[in-house]
This record gives sequence, structure tokens and C-alpha cells, in this order.
Amino acid sequence: MQITSELISYLESLGRIRLTEEERKNSEKDLQDILSYIDTLNELDTEGVEPLSHSFPVTNVFSTVEEPFSMDRDLILENAPESENGCFRVPKTVE
Repeated sequence: MQITSELISYLESLGRIRLTEEERKNSEKDLQDILSYIDTLNELDTEGVEPLSHSFPVTNVFSTVEEPFSMDRDLILENAPESENGCFRVPKTVE
């Protein structure tokens, strides 16, 4: 894939940014360098290499707490200025 000035203009519009002419040239060069590097990586022989999401083994770590701390809903709602159907009642903020 070739990075062109049209693509840079399109990316500007997507990102809703404005680049100077120098920034456009630098961006075009940088993006082309990135794509060239990716092409280099694609040339590597990865036959028999297991895909990994991390370079080291990662496992899920779960909390040892079996039951989370909880308070009685009615006790909490006693402090609310207004409540309705077991929930805090707040002023409407969106029309």
C-alpha cells in the first residue's frame, strides 16, 4: 500500500484535524515507514509458531474474596434526599 497525499487528507478529515504542509509530509513519510516495516515482518517465516497475546504467560487473577462487601439498600436510601422504587431519585439532566 502506498501512502499518498489524498490518504493523508482523508485521515485528516477522519481525525478532524488540520496539518501544516510540513506535518503532512512528515506524516506521509512516517506512515510509509510503518507500512514498510510491517511488510518486512510479513516476510518472516512463522510456520509452527503459536500465536500469543503476550510475550510471557499471563493468566486471569481472581480475587480471593468470596463475597463482596455490601450494605442494605434501605439503609443507604435513608440518606438520600429523594428515592423511588429502591433507587436514588435525581433531577433530570437530559431533555
